[in-house]
Amino acid sequence: MLVITGFFIICMVILAGRLVFLQLINKEYKITASNNVLRYEIIYPSRGLIYDRNGNTMVENQFAYDIMITPRELVPFDTTAFCSIFNLERERLEQMLEEVNKRRRSIGYQSVIFLRQVTNQEYTRFLEKSYKFRGFSVQTRSVRSYPSQICGNLPGYIIEADQAEKWLRGEKGYSIFLRDVHNRIKSSYEDGAYDKTAVPGKDMITTIDLNLQRFGEELMRNKVGSIVALDPSTGEVLTLITSGSYYPQVMADPLKPLFNRAIMSAYPPGSVFKLVNGLIGLQEGVLKPETRYSCNMGYRAGSLTVKCHSHPSPTNLVQSVMMSCNAYYCNVLRSILDNPAYRNIGESMNKWQEYVKSFGFGTRLGIDIPGELSGSLPGTALYDKIYGAGRWRSLTVISLSIGQGEIGATPLQLANLAAIMANRGHYYTPHLVREIRQEPSFTPTIGRHQVMVDPEHFEVIVEGMYQAVNAPAGSGATARLAAIPDVTLCGKTGTAQNPHGEDNSVFICFAPKDNPKIAVAVYIEQGGFGASQAAPVASLLVEKYLTGQIHPSRQWLYERTLEQDLLTRHLK
Repeated sequence: MLVITGFFIICMVILAGRLVFLQLINKEYKITASNNVLRYEIIYPSRGLIYDRNGNTMVENQFAYDIMITPRELVPFDTTAFCSIFNLERERLEQMLEEVNKRRRSIGYQSVIFLRQVTNQEYTRFLEKSYKFRGFSVQTRSVRSYPSQICGNLPGYIIEADQAEKWLRGEKGYSIFLRDVHNRIKSSYEDGAYDKTAVPGKDMITTIDLNLQRFGEELMRNKVGSIVALDPSTGEVLTLITSGSYYPQVMADPLKPLFNRAIMSAYPPGSVFKLVNGLIGLQEGVLKPETRYSCNMGYRAGSLTVKCHSHPSPTNLVQSVMMSCNAYYCNVLRSILDNPAYRNIGESMNKWQEYVKSFGFGTRLGIDIPGELSGSLPGTALYDKIYGAGRWRSLTVISLSIGQGEIGATPLQLANLAAIMANRGHYYTPHLVREIRQEPSFTPTIGRHQVMVDPEHFEVIVEGMYQAVNAPAGSGATARLAAIPDVTLCGKTGTAQNPHGEDNSVFICFAPKDNPKIAVAVYIEQGGFGASQAAPVASLLVEKYLTGQIHPSRQWLYERTLEQDLLTRHLK
């Protein structure tokens, strides 16, 4: 008797426990029951608009229509008529229905997207005959449109910017409806007490100058590379252009048009890097403005030769920048690395690396869009690994003197160097998001960064950049083609060796010389000499920004820049 009683007690305990589990712990049945009675209709919020710095619309919204399907409400329908409305193949429709049917149990009475973003004509035709297709309905939502024909990548880069995307997106809402025993909508559940209102996204104001962006993209037509323009006084990005459009003659596009070259490509900086080595030499006390070095078509040390172009020789520091003398900077780098103030070259190389890193090379600058790379910056550890500790010397790494070798920089870092020169020794964190409307808690993350070179050393280098553009004919100046009437442009050319084809064309600049308003870097892959390709693009961009037009005397340069087609060099 006790055994039987105990058995029944155990059974009752198990049964009670199961009921507790099903009703209080496991919510599966409760959810299923609710889904059988309630219908949730998602309300999509309007997303925040994106404006440029002058209030021009960069990204706006337009209505899109999705055809929804509720599997539990589906009844046999005229598939031929359905296919006709949406221009579908019958086999494709049957495949889609089969895929939905496989998920029928998990979907329950909920509605899921069956056809995404149908056309306005298809939407209208469906509404006229929707009574024939029980189980199908329409969902209206907003999608992005781009009224300005600018690089499609740029709005995407901005939209993905960290938490700013959260404010743009807004929050979804929903309405809850009761169904009757025939699965038809009966009424709003609890008079809408549990409905959730959609929260619209908040508008974003960027730092981009849309007109300048358009103009820069026009200049980069049929070219592969990048333009980055900054306001040196704030770090605001005025243009961020990555160029390499789809080429219709090839199936697989080798130009990578969706690749953000401005922040993801680590290029050899070429001769623009001479500015950094000159400043380090001045700070270290191994170089003075009056220091002169000779150049006879290059630098020679034993069997080593670093070639240079023909120019007057010897040169002082200002002239070395103006003429972009390779031999001068080979001497400068050797004087930095062989400085007797350091115990050995490993110590002096680490100090050099520290200087260069303070200019923003070899590190992420912290721009507020994803994907930024740090580039590459060599040091003692790398060369010890390659050659062995104590088995390399200044001549081993002499290519660093002219921005070649193991160093790689992004166009953003080069534009940042131009901003440092403009500011005489400091820069601000580059950023594209200026303001989120109706979100007072948002402020751009901007830091002021001082380089390891004292401001007084910059004037002589800046003068060399000014002379490179504005010195008279016959002076040996490398960037005279970039001179702008009534604008004091300061610039530095670069021609970076490229193992995959013709040399890359590089130019950095800022203007005006005093109280600068814009700093620019242009990098054109396989563009050849910096003076021939990158310098005209940069100077035309600066002229457009500062004066609003291209001077009649430079119209020929503008037209020539538009006509040049460098894409074929990439497809050989």
